[in-house]
Amino acid sequence: MIAQDNVVLVLKSETNRTIKKENDTLEWNWKRGGLMSFNLAQGSLSNWASGGDNFSMTVNGYMNYFFFFRRDRHYWDNSVDINLGYVQTTSLGGRKNDDRADYLSKYGYKMDSLGKWYISTLFNFRSQFFDGYNFNNNIADFTSSLLSPAYIILSAGFDYKPDSKLSLFLSPLTSRWIIVANKSLSNKGVYGVPAGSLSFNQIGAFATLNYNNVIAKNINYKGRIDIFSNYQSKPQNVDLFMTNLFSFKINKYFSATYSLDLIYDDDVRLFGPKKNSPALQAKSLVGIGYLKPFNVKRMVIASTTP
Repeated sequence: MIAQDNVVLVLKSETNRTIKKENDTLEWNWKRGGLMSFNLAQGSLSNWASGGDNFSMTVNGYMNYFFFFRRDRHYWDNSVDINLGYVQTTSLGGRKNDDRADYLSKYGYKMDSLGKWYISTLFNFRSQFFDGYNFNNNIADFTSSLLSPAYIILSAGFDYKPDSKLSLFLSPLTSRWIIVANKSLSNKGVYGVPAGSLSFNQIGAFATLNYNNVIAKNINYKGRIDIFSNYQSKPQNVDLFMTNLFSFKINKYFSATYSLDLIYDDDVRLFGPKKNSPALQAKSLVGIGYLKPFNVKRMVIASTTP
């Protein structure tokens, strides 16, 4: 993961440079790159007095791809993150322990040539690929599937970018669609979508904070926090989506990582003794694995104005 953090920091610092114009020629400035990581952990026991699984294996993969565009006062940032994880044990069998697809696109226009504020629009899509279950006393309860749920955010507001490490987007007017495409889940009326409906729209306020920085030697931190308040129902019950990733460099291709994801959604009422209450969802993963960064490429396409 650390290769990704270094790449993003370099790219963001480069994209802040003023694009040079000569005569009537405009330079279209693109930067793109990313990385893939793969972590594998395995354990086995034989005649182990204190007990435990005879066999356990965990596989986790992560892929990121990003492409940035700059021209004069315009910017367009795009990022795709895919997380997949699977755990197999002799006592509980196999199940996923990580599954997320997240696409974020943000366009902005600088309000003045020297300022740090942008008039911006934002689009975000987040879902998962495979069926998910909650397990209680080894009883599986079907809770999620492809596009069930899926979240689509379309937002207009202001983006504050004091430097290449920090971005704060604020929107007083945001539309959020919640999709539950699976019929059996839709009939249950989960994730805030009325029973029998495949989607539901909410209008509210939205804010997202992104931070990426080297916090110590060989240690990078990358974090994001999204906050949404639904104007139409209990606006004080703010929804939270937060990701945290710490990367500890070992050598060129290997690193140790720690990730912590937190989610609170007042409409996700799958918890508690009666399975009808919201709760803070937390996911924590530690891994050591292989990193393969994509080549970072910068493309400048010159076009002549008519």
